[in-house]
Amino acid sequence: MLAYTLRRLLAIVPTLLVVIAVVYLLLFSAPGGPFDSEKAVSAAVLANLQAKYRLDLPVWQQYLHYLGNLLHGDLGASFRYADWSVNDLVADALPISLTIGGTAIALSLLIGVILGSLAALRQNSWIDVSVMLLGNLGSVFPSFVIAPVLVLIFSLWMRWLPSGGWNDFEPRFMVLPIALLTFINVATIGRVMRGSLVEVLHSNFIRTARAKGLSLRLIVVRHALKPALLPVVSVLGPLAISSITAALVTETVFSLPGIGRLVVNGAANRDYTLILGLVVLITLVVVTLNLIVDLLYAVLDPRIRY
Repeated sequence: MLAYTLRRLLAIVPTLLVVIAVVYLLLFSAPGGPFDSEKAVSAAVLANLQAKYRLDLPVWQQYLHYLGNLLHGDLGASFRYADWSVNDLVADALPISLTIGGTAIALSLLIGVILGSLAALRQNSWIDVSVMLLGNLGSVFPSFVIAPVLVLIFSLWMRWLPSGGWNDFEPRFMVLPIALLTFINVATIGRVMRGSLVEVLHSNFIRTARAKGLSLRLIVVRHALKPALLPVVSVLGPLAISSITAALVTETVFSLPGIGRLVVNGAANRDYTLILGLVVLITLVVVTLNLIVDLLYAVLDPRIRY
């Protein structure tokens, strides 16, 4: 297991190099530049700006210079946020996104597993129908549709919660964005958990446990829950990644100063260093989550060995 983990960690380096190279080429092949605006600057000012950020060098030299800074943990200076480095911007935005996304994933896992288990144990009942309806609604309606509906109901009509903003981790500002991400993720986890547990409950070893006279609660908790969680664990990685994608909508609709908002602003402003820094960060998160999911597989299923 340790050797496998080390190999996967070493594989992060070439993965990052390939991702950075592809994004770098895409950024510099697109027309326009970070200093293009409606109000044109003089040629002398533009030349000074390009020299300051080394944009006057060939692309391959800029790429090597960026990699050299990245080895020292320096993501570079932002082109659009004056006197701010990408490290500072990420340090301010990352805790917000981690709080919203991490809380939503934890709640989604807890609620989704419980609802999926109840639906599997009460097939064709109103609980089963409700869970499947929830799963279908969460799959059909995207986040940019659900978010305004939540704002309309809980902020404008009922006036229970603020429609957006961020007041230094004040809980009432986090309720709606966490509820949005939790609803979307519970729809997937609940549906997957239900199908997995139904399949496990019809397995031969469960029939043997029932034949021995074990209670249903003991069968589910001790024998059926672990193998039923394997498909749920497999979707946790993609769900966490989709939460990053949904953060683009969530943080824009609810005016949250997180990573998703930085991605939108960086792309709109052609802020090369900011986009590259966020790509590096998101790539690290994705690779790490996939590794954790693979290791959890071995913990839940003793037949899996790396």
